[in-house]
Amino acid sequence: MAAVVIEKRSELTTVTPMMKQYLEIKAEYEGYILFYRLGDFYECFFEDAVVASKVLDLVLTGRECGDGKRAAMCGVPFHKADVFIGKLVEQGYKVGICEQVEDPKQAVGLVKREVIRVVTPGTVTDAELLREGQNNFLASIYFGNECAGLCFADISTGDVFTTYIDGNDTVQRLKNEISAYNPSEAIINVADQDCAEIVEFLKDKSHSLVNTGMRRLFAYDKCRELVKSVFADEIDRLANPEHVMAVGALLAYIKETQKCEITFAREIKVYSKGQYLEFDYNTRRNLELTESMRNKEKKGSLLWVLDKTKTAMGARLLRSWLLKPLLNPVQIGKRQAAVGDLVKNRMLRDELTELLSNSLDLERLTAKAVYGTANARDLRSIFLSIERLPAIKSVIMQKSENLKELASRIDTLDDIADLLGKSIVDNPPYTIREGGMIRDGFNEDLDYYRGIKTNGTNIMTSIEQKEREETGIKTLKVDYNKVFGYYIEVTKSLIDQVPDRYVRKQTLTNCERYITGELKEMENTIFSADEKIVGLEYELFSGLREVIAENNERIRNTAALIAEIDVYRSFAEVADKNGYVCPEVDLSYDLVIKDGRHPVVEKFVTDSYFVPNDTVLDVTDNKVMIITGPNMAGKSTYMRQVAIITIMAQIGSYVPAKDARIGIVDKVFTRVGASDDLASGQSTFMLEMNEVAAILKNATKRSLIIYDEVGRGTSTFDGMSIARSVVEYTYSKKIGAKTLFATHYHELTDMEEEFPGIVNYNIAAKKRGDSITFLRKIVRGGTDDSYGIEVAKLAGVPNEVVKRAREILKDIESGSHIAVGHNVVKKDDTDDLFAGFVTSVNDEVADKLRTVDINTMTPIEAMNLLFELKKMLKE
Repeated sequence: MAAVVIEKRSELTTVTPMMKQYLEIKAEYEGYILFYRLGDFYECFFEDAVVASKVLDLVLTGRECGDGKRAAMCGVPFHKADVFIGKLVEQGYKVGICEQVEDPKQAVGLVKREVIRVVTPGTVTDAELLREGQNNFLASIYFGNECAGLCFADISTGDVFTTYIDGNDTVQRLKNEISAYNPSEAIINVADQDCAEIVEFLKDKSHSLVNTGMRRLFAYDKCRELVKSVFADEIDRLANPEHVMAVGALLAYIKETQKCEITFAREIKVYSKGQYLEFDYNTRRNLELTESMRNKEKKGSLLWVLDKTKTAMGARLLRSWLLKPLLNPVQIGKRQAAVGDLVKNRMLRDELTELLSNSLDLERLTAKAVYGTANARDLRSIFLSIERLPAIKSVIMQKSENLKELASRIDTLDDIADLLGKSIVDNPPYTIREGGMIRDGFNEDLDYYRGIKTNGTNIMTSIEQKEREETGIKTLKVDYNKVFGYYIEVTKSLIDQVPDRYVRKQTLTNCERYITGELKEMENTIFSADEKIVGLEYELFSGLREVIAENNERIRNTAALIAEIDVYRSFAEVADKNGYVCPEVDLSYDLVIKDGRHPVVEKFVTDSYFVPNDTVLDVTDNKVMIITGPNMAGKSTYMRQVAIITIMAQIGSYVPAKDARIGIVDKVFTRVGASDDLASGQSTFMLEMNEVAAILKNATKRSLIIYDEVGRGTSTFDGMSIARSVVEYTYSKKIGAKTLFATHYHELTDMEEEFPGIVNYNIAAKKRGDSITFLRKIVRGGTDDSYGIEVAKLAGVPNEVVKRAREILKDIESGSHIAVGHNVVKKDDTDDLFAGFVTSVNDEVADKLRTVDINTMTPIEAMNLLFELKKMLKE
């Protein structure tokens, strides 16, 4: 009868020695899937096996574990482990890698094993498991009293950022920072219930693995000591204990998971409020900065348009610039000047494109060397990338005035290129324990053993010749058999000439067989040549990897410069191809755009001309633009393009316009349509008001605000009242920010007469009979027609519904009612409201129509009403 397979450790009382070792190690790593090395496989047992088998689609088997039972088990080949680990980490699991830490040949009893590395969503270093154009951040959050210390690190690149937040807007600013870095994992000092809103935000928006209640990592004294040991020059820049603890806990977690000293960090970038343009998660989503709202993909986003980088390092840097625009016109001007050189010099841009196209990810490759996980292919990739550095530096120094200073700081790493070029073969193997990595001629001992391996027969022939000459025995020969190995054979008639150093090994009828110390040593050398070669290659490779680790700061500093050059080249390519201009960026409050275009939308306009539009905003005469016009006319596109052009200008990019002057904006807010959040029990209107409240609390005079249809989520008069009140408050001295306000409440256009600085605009439309054409042009003045029925027709609403809607609208506008009691009162139409429809209408339809204000209805509201009326008539 087969032994019972058990899935829970608690069901086991007596265990085998191997299982005892496993359980002891597993006890130290609860909450992790333990990959336990057995021979050529990593095995998972008990509960881990059940989880892993489901996630990785592996066959669940069993292994004897004691009590006559078998532990549930599944396994993966050790050389393919990274793929399987990656799948587990993607699903939010943490994996502990338990390795044999002694040679099985030398082990007494059970081979010693230890967890050598832990892989979590925020501590992945293998490039194959990461998105190459995107950072993988680990976040550390220390919650204090109305304050928080924040630290974000990508251990695969060495990037570390930290800031401190305090005040009554701490939670909102925390969310803004989290959305900018989008961490895959977070550690927090307090329990879930003490930071529930942030935990929910991390899980919902960033899909983070959240580790709460980790107070042990946030002990101040230990944190300060650790921060000082890693960032000695920067510790005084950390604002206070909360700040120190956030950074220290992050370093402690990395040290704990990676099982090594903290050497990954290039530098720590400490920043504070007012250093970067701020926008929240909703704004990033609404403006589609890094992904489209529809399918959450890069295509269709601003990043998709701007990112023509040729390196993974450049792609990551561009993304980080896009999410952290600058507030300093001088810094912005330096970026613009660099881009300008490359816009003007097409030949330089093409040369850099070619040189950068085959450059690999120096940042992450170097990080792997630091963590001891790099293989020979990684070192070869480092060589192929750094051998291009002299050419990159030279061509910039010769042909670009504004990039010359940056290029002068490039370390061409000639010594490392020379070392790797001479040591690593052109096409090294994936594994590092089987040889074949090191070039001939790099190491004398290695060459010697390789010579022995390939020339064993020749070596024995040379020994035979030497012995004949030394002994004078011309018939002496060196031979081999499986019993004795190599031996010297001498006929019996000549044994009196055998020297004393010969040791008799075997006597035969016609001859004697001997061995010598030299022969035995050479035999051992030949037999062990393979083993010697593999061991020596690994030793040499480890030394090379250590050289890379020791020089990681040099390499990654240069990698950062190459990334910056790549971003400038990308900006220049996009600007040249799409007809962008260099905006003037200053400290004024003015925002003036001539013939501005939406950089993303124009990419999808293939069958017509994208209509450019002007924008004039300031904090005096053109403070608030009230924009009216029908849906589908282009109001939202226009408002978004103003915000996007502003952001582009403040990251140093050229912009899609004929001319532009951008006064520095400190924050960008967007209040755009939302859908009900049923999971949290919040309606559209509640979400809308939450977003409006956040804007009104946090906006300043230097902000840019976009309101799109505020107040639509409630009744007509409530909505109109709220909309007007929001405009007044935004306009007032309490905020006074540049504002774009799109609305269907045409009554708001009266505010232009009451408030200097509120100006009316509308999206022009041309109406011919029952048809309408949107001109996509924004013009001065308001409009009192929402063209709702025309939009419904354009949207494909059946003709009979559109026709009936016009009849209803005509009746309402004339002041007559179309239904009273159970009878339709409109004369001569009782048999032909709609073909095939019943002619009696109940009181409920009449009551609903009496409450309708057709002048303020949006197209979608009209369509919904008509659908509801039609359904009621059918009933």
